[in-house]
Amino acid sequence: MDSFQYTRARTITEAIGIAAQANTAQQGAPVRFLAGGTTLVDLMKLDVERPTRVVDINKLGLDAIERTADGGLRIGALVRNAALAHDPAVVRDYRVLSEALLSGASAQLRNVATTSGNLLQRTRCMYFRNTAMACNKREPGSGCSAIDGENRTLAILGTSSHCIATNPSDMNVALAALEATIHVQGTRGIRAIAFQDFHLVPGDTPHRETVLEPGDLVTHITLAPPHPGATSRYLKLRDRASYEFALASAAVVVEAASGRFRYVRLAMGGIGTKPWRMTAAEQVLTGAAVDEGAIRQAATVALRDARPQSENGFKVELAQRCLAHALRLATGMASV
Repeated sequence: MDSFQYTRARTITEAIGIAAQANTAQQGAPVRFLAGGTTLVDLMKLDVERPTRVVDINKLGLDAIERTADGGLRIGALVRNAALAHDPAVVRDYRVLSEALLSGASAQLRNVATTSGNLLQRTRCMYFRNTAMACNKREPGSGCSAIDGENRTLAILGTSSHCIATNPSDMNVALAALEATIHVQGTRGIRAIAFQDFHLVPGDTPHRETVLEPGDLVTHITLAPPHPGATSRYLKLRDRASYEFALASAAVVVEAASGRFRYVRLAMGGIGTKPWRMTAAEQVLTGAAVDEGAIRQAATVALRDARPQSENGFKVELAQRCLAHALRLATGMASV
């Protein structure tokens, strides 16, 4: 780990100012905000992240979960994953988010990890985390070792010739299905970003993972009021039952009436270079009968653009089965 300057910010304005000043003075030298540190510190030890300055934001007071005026939810950037997963309003109205959080990491990590840190969680691709290997995400222009290497756990949607790394977050998949809004404050002021627009596919710039600019600070996330009559579930398929990242996961939010799907929001994880919203599958299901035929058709459509690599072709069928079963759980067609 390289040496770095540590600063504890007392206000949001101070945190942004420190980051902006450091970037200007050192011509874009990396500045990182520190919250729980469960990802950042790990990557610093591996020499993957090498910030020259670390700004501790834990004293900024962004740790509240509050109802919004319209009946939605405001989640502070520093809310710990465990607190969010067990919050009564989340458990009651946004079950998919609670289930997603509880399926990730370990109890100890969930007690420390934050909402903003989870939102910005970086890939677990082995080549990204190994500085001896070529990785365009870590070192632009160096190449992607995963394409011709071990890629069993990597992405089949949103890939490019420069990167096939998956987004590892369970929480992000649930937030995609819930159509969350990310609130950011930076040198350009305050802005609200639709969740679907927040993460970027790699294209030819895989090192740029979100639309955040240097010095931008995520302050909170908002969720719209729960859709009347909707049920939500999260299903995660992985190699082992605990402390493992998804091979495929599905977040579903559906409302059915008179035997037909009236409202459908679907997202998947473990298979995309970003949290993947399944809009084509949503269109197939909306207005369709709640039956096995419609569910299977939607699952097929959801993966029609998949581009498997040499070792992860099995993910196509696995993801189809995952999405289909999550829909069965949400509609009561299956109990487990």
